[in-house]
Amino acid sequence: MNPAKRIIVNTSVQYAKAIITMALTLYSTRLVLDALSVSDYGIYMVIAGVVAMLGFITNALAITTQRYLSYNQAQGDIVHLKKIFVNSLFIHLVFGLIVVAALLALQGILFDRVLNIDPLRIPTAQKIYVISAFMLLVTVLSSPYKALLIAHENIVYIAVVETVDAIVKLGMAISLAYISFDKLLAYQWMIATIVTLNLLAFSAYSLFKFPESAVVIRFRDLDSSYIKKITAFAGWTTYGMGCVAGRVQGTALVLNHFWGTAINAAYGISNQIFSAISFLVGSILNAMNPQLMQAEGHGDRQKMLEMAVKQSKFTTAILALVVIPLVAEMPTILDLWLKEVPEHTVMFCRMILLAFLADQITVGLGSACQAIGQIRTFTLLTFTPKLLYMPVIWLMFRYGSSVYDAMVLYVLLEVAVALVRIPYMHYKAGLNVGAYCRRAIVPVVLQSAVIAAVCWLCVKGLHFHFRFFITAACGVAAGLLSTWQFVLNDEERAFSKEALRKLTKR
Repeated sequence: MNPAKRIIVNTSVQYAKAIITMALTLYSTRLVLDALSVSDYGIYMVIAGVVAMLGFITNALAITTQRYLSYNQAQGDIVHLKKIFVNSLFIHLVFGLIVVAALLALQGILFDRVLNIDPLRIPTAQKIYVISAFMLLVTVLSSPYKALLIAHENIVYIAVVETVDAIVKLGMAISLAYISFDKLLAYQWMIATIVTLNLLAFSAYSLFKFPESAVVIRFRDLDSSYIKKITAFAGWTTYGMGCVAGRVQGTALVLNHFWGTAINAAYGISNQIFSAISFLVGSILNAMNPQLMQAEGHGDRQKMLEMAVKQSKFTTAILALVVIPLVAEMPTILDLWLKEVPEHTVMFCRMILLAFLADQITVGLGSACQAIGQIRTFTLLTFTPKLLYMPVIWLMFRYGSSVYDAMVLYVLLEVAVALVRIPYMHYKAGLNVGAYCRRAIVPVVLQSAVIAAVCWLCVKGLHFHFRFFITAACGVAAGLLSTWQFVLNDEERAFSKEALRKLTKR
C-alpha cells in the first residue's frame, strides 16, 4: 500500500476506534461510579493509580521496541529483527518482575503512612493493590507484541482488540448492578481478566503473523549487546514516562493526603476523560511514527522533520475539534453523564484537557528526537519539570493554595515544556524554527481560536436543554472550515480533494 494511503487508512481506523471506545469508556465510568459510590470509586482510582504510576516502564519499553524495530526494518534482516524482539521481550519480563516485587515490598508503607482510606475498606483496598500489581506484569508482557504490530503498521488489529476491550468493559460495568458481594473487588477481578485476554490476543496474532515474534525466550537468543543498547535507550524513555506518571499519579496522592478520597473521584473522572481523548492523538502518532523512524533509518532527515511537522499540526488540529467544544460545555456534559458530579470535576476536566491540547503543538518533535536517538538532554529538559510539579503543589497546599491554583500551574507548565522542544530540535536536528512556527503552530492557533469563538457564542447566546449538541455541531463545523483554510497547505488540500473524489465515486 502507498505510504500516504497507509497513514490515512490507519489514522481513519484508529480515529473510528477512538470515538467508539471513548463513548463506551465514558459510559462505563458512569455505571461504575454509580455502582461503587464516590468513596469506593475514589479508593479504586488512588490504588490503581499507585500501581499505574510504575506502568510508565511498560510504555517506555514499548516505545523503545517499536523504535528499534521500525528503524531496522529497512535492512530486511529477519535474524536481526528477531534478536531485537526476543531481547526486548526478555527486558520486559525482567522489568515487570522487578516492579511487581517493588510494589509488594512497598505495600505496608503505602497503607500505613501515605494513603488516606477509610479503615473499614483497607482490607479490600489491599486486595485491589495486589491484583493491580500482577495486572501490571501482564500489561508489561503485552507491550512488545503491541510494539511489533505498530512497527509493521498493523493498526487495524490493535483497533479491533481495543474496541472489543471497551465493549467487554461496558458489559462488566453493567453487570456490577447485579452483584451482591463486594462490587469493588469484583470489578478489579473483571479488569484483570480482560487484561489477560488482551495479552493472549496480541501474542497469538504476532506469533502467527510475524516471523521475528516469539513467546519462548531461549538462552541462545539473548545477546548482551542488544540488551545494553535497548536498555540504554529505554532508560531515558523510562525516565521521561516516569516523570509523566509521577506527575499524574503523584498528584492523586497529594490530593488524597490533603483532601481525602472524594477529590480523587473528581480527579479520576478527569483522567478517564483524558485517557479517552488521548486515543485521538495516539491514532496519528501510531500511524505516522513507523514511517518517521524509517525515514531517519534511511538517512532522510528532511523527510523525518517534515513528518514531525505534520504530526504536530494534525494531532493538534484534530484534538481541537473535540477538546474545545468539550471544555465549553463541560458542566452540562458532566451533569448528563454522571448521576452525581463530585466537586472540582469540571475544573479538573477543563484544565487537564487544555494542558493536553497545548502539549500537542510540538508533539511531533518528541517523535523526531526519538528517531535521531539523542534523547538524554531532551528528556531532562522536557520531562523533569513535570516530575517537579508534585512537590511544588504539596508546598502550595501546605501553605494554603487552592486546587484551582495548582491546576493553573499545571497548564502553564505544559505550555512551557511544549515550547522548549523547538529550540532543542533546532540545535540537535537542524529544525527551521521560523518554518516550524509558520507551518505547525500558527495554523492550529488560528483554527483553535475560531472554534473557541464559535463555542463561546453558543454558550453565551443559547439557553435550552441539550444545547451542547448545537455547540458541538457548530464548533466542529467551524473547525473543519478553519482547518481547510488555515491548517492544510495547497498540496494537502489537493490530496484531500482527490481522496474525496475517489471516495464519492465508489
